Amino acid sequence: MAGRRRGWFRSGEDPWFEQARSALTTAFLDMDRRQSAAEAATVAAEEMFPERGLGRRWASVREDCYAAAAAYLQLAGELDQDEQSGTRRSDRQQRVDAVVRQLGSVAQRVDRFYHGDRAALEEAIAVRRAVPELVERVGADAARVRRQAADSEYAEYPSVRAGAAAVDEAMLTLTAVPPDERGRARAAANRLASVTADLSESLAQAPSRAPAAHNAISSVTTRLAAVRTRAERIGPAHSALLREFNAASSADLADNERTSERHIAAAAQALAGARAAAAENTPEQALELTTTARGHLADAEQLVDAVTKRLAELRAVREDPRQRAEAVRFRLRDAQMLAVSRGLVAEWGSVLDAQVERLDRVAASLTGRHPDYWAYVNELDTITEFIAGVVERMRKQPPPGQRRG
Repeated sequence: MAGRRRGWFRSGEDPWFEQARSALTTAFLDMDRRQSAAEAATVAAEEMFPERGLGRRWASVREDCYAAAAAYLQLAGELDQDEQSGTRRSDRQQRVDAVVRQLGSVAQRVDRFYHGDRAALEEAIAVRRAVPELVERVGADAARVRRQAADSEYAEYPSVRAGAAAVDEAMLTLTAVPPDERGRARAAANRLASVTADLSESLAQAPSRAPAAHNAISSVTTRLAAVRTRAERIGPAHSALLREFNAASSADLADNERTSERHIAAAAQALAGARAAAAENTPEQALELTTTARGHLADAEQLVDAVTKRLAELRAVREDPRQRAEAVRFRLRDAQMLAVSRGLVAEWGSVLDAQVERLDRVAASLTGRHPDYWAYVNELDTITEFIAGVVERMRKQPPPGQRRG
């Protein structure tokens, strides 16, 4: 009642104060309503999608809101003092209008921010609102799949055990997140959903593991026999390299035979382990061991092929050394023609001409009873790569007439 009587006396003395308060309060409440909505949406966006950086863009808008609110509170307090003391300032209306304009301008800036990112902000609000339902649904799915794993005849398979452990850990993590921290809860729920899907897939694939292991063992057995047969050629091929060519041509292959034998032995050991694992009804371990065996066989094949292919390549070069050099010269002529057609002779002509001299020097290096054909091949390959690099740069470079000054 005291507040009412005070208001009656005020209004009787000067109604301007009530009118000014009404204009200020209306503008302030409008700005505050918009700010509150944008603030809540931005908080949700920062919690759900921090990588989008909406909080950084909102910060300066929020500071303007604080400044306008401070101006409103300060003026409202001064108006109360002026009314009580009977003060009539000559600029009082201008001051009220200025704060109302400030509040209105800030409200418009809040609107621009909100509508500029409206889709992202409303998505964040919707996602945040849906987090409790997400947590409940994901938790129920995880518990269901976890029970399936525990009751499964394949529960002891490594993939199932690992998947079950991951689900247990993710469930504990989700349970430990406070309900009000919805960003963390969403991330933990998504993690739980992912590992639950992995466990479900492991359970679905488990029945096929035993047949897959049987097929893999059969395949690796065949491949092991084939690699052993191929490896029998490595010794004679290496002896032919030493007998027919410069020793430097095969120096890097000296240990290939011994190393390939070690890989073949390791593959055979892994294959034996795979057979034992399959017999003990642990097909996943058998599959892992067949994968190991395949890796060793692939290494052995590369070592064998490196020797046999080297021998075949050097024999072909020895038969007609000029054929390989002419192929490089042909590439070089194409590069020179490209330089002419694109008007790049001034920049690349001398570079390409230098390769002609380099080719001549390489051709002249084949001397003596046992020329170093391998060095010859390597040098030609180096020149080929250099020419290819020049061609690539010329193709990317605009003709002189199209370049900017």
